[in-house]
Amino acid sequence: MRKRPLAVAVAALLAGTSLALPSALADTNGPRGSYGSYGSYGKTPAQSEPVPHRYKVTGPDTREERTAIAGTGVSIDEVKQDHVVISGQPAQAAQIRKLGHRVDELALKLGYPPEDALYHDYPEIVAELDKIVREHPAIAQRATVGKTYQGREIPAIKISDNVATDEDEPEVLFTANQHAREHLTPEMALYAANLFTDGHGTDNQITELVNGREIWIVASVNPDGLEYDIATGQYRMWRHNRQPVTGAIGIDLNRNWAYKWGCCGGSSGTPGAETYRGPSPEAGVETKAVANFVRSRVVGGKQQIKAHIDFHTYSELVLWPMGHTYDDTGPDMSADANRTFATIGREMAATNRYTPQQSSDLYITDGSVNDWMWAEHDIFSYTFEMYPRNADFYPPDEVIVRETTRNKAAVLALTGYADCPYRAIGKQDQYC
Repeated sequence: MRKRPLAVAVAALLAGTSLALPSALADTNGPRGSYGSYGSYGKTPAQSEPVPHRYKVTGPDTREERTAIAGTGVSIDEVKQDHVVISGQPAQAAQIRKLGHRVDELALKLGYPPEDALYHDYPEIVAELDKIVREHPAIAQRATVGKTYQGREIPAIKISDNVATDEDEPEVLFTANQHAREHLTPEMALYAANLFTDGHGTDNQITELVNGREIWIVASVNPDGLEYDIATGQYRMWRHNRQPVTGAIGIDLNRNWAYKWGCCGGSSGTPGAETYRGPSPEAGVETKAVANFVRSRVVGGKQQIKAHIDFHTYSELVLWPMGHTYDDTGPDMSADANRTFATIGREMAATNRYTPQQSSDLYITDGSVNDWMWAEHDIFSYTFEMYPRNADFYPPDEVIVRETTRNKAAVLALTGYADCPYRAIGKQDQYC
């Protein structure tokens, strides 16, 4: 998130991108700096939600115990053999102590050092996508999947050989930054956009994929939260969007999807909790926008999107559904589908050295994007929990290139499988 507002504004204007935001959409609880409510580095807002505390919880070593901890409303950020690292408030830490676990507070890494300038803030994300389109107009087209609560565009790009035509080709979707503080994930989205465009015509594998797929990349699902997290020059550990709810601000977008919402102890119904699921499914403006985009890709009764990765940080994991149940199979997950998920997931993990597993092997989550994508649309949907493996939402910008390029082979592999994921288990004739 570079501290160069004038240069960014000029670049955006040259790209034909307007940075103006109607004053009616200004966030009175959020940043109001150089860009009005777009401002990344403005004055400290008059109101500010409490920064979450970080805790190490020693004792839980089963998924059931971890699920009970998540049920207090904290977010589980890291899972180890004999402990977890969580984000939450002191009252929740007290609840967890009553479950019989040891809870020790960890020091927060806050502040935004100048040497982190290579991270992109929201206007820079928009400008980078516009730059990609200018440089590759034949295969790249700017898109938006809707608006945020505060009125920002949810920025996206489409990449394909006949990009202006809606062809009957398998589609792949990449999304990033559902959670505001996970700033490495928009970098991953921008890397993927540059990978497919720069590689077209020079790399045979990439050229074949771009010519045979329609690739959608949503670089930031949660721009309002991203900007709020960095608005004062110090990280706020902000996870949610910026949508007011009763008694608090913000919804955990990845607990707000309209499948098994609030069903199974994998989210919180308490406003202000880290995993607050919202008052109803798709109540989150951004969740609704992305869900509507996915629904719009049903053409002639057939979902065109076949594969999906949602990028998160951290822990270096490749995760797949289901998250709301410990069962591998069930009414919405056949044995062949589960085997396909696991086979592709392990193949991708072999390339980036992440740990592959079903999401619920960590702990139960409900209302998640992966479960919704699969159960409602038969999309082979994965979560990548990126670097680092240990507790840090804010790695230095020196790791951006290393940790995004680390996922090159995995991104290309899933894009390749989009024509028929069941090919991974040798059942393409049966299913495709």
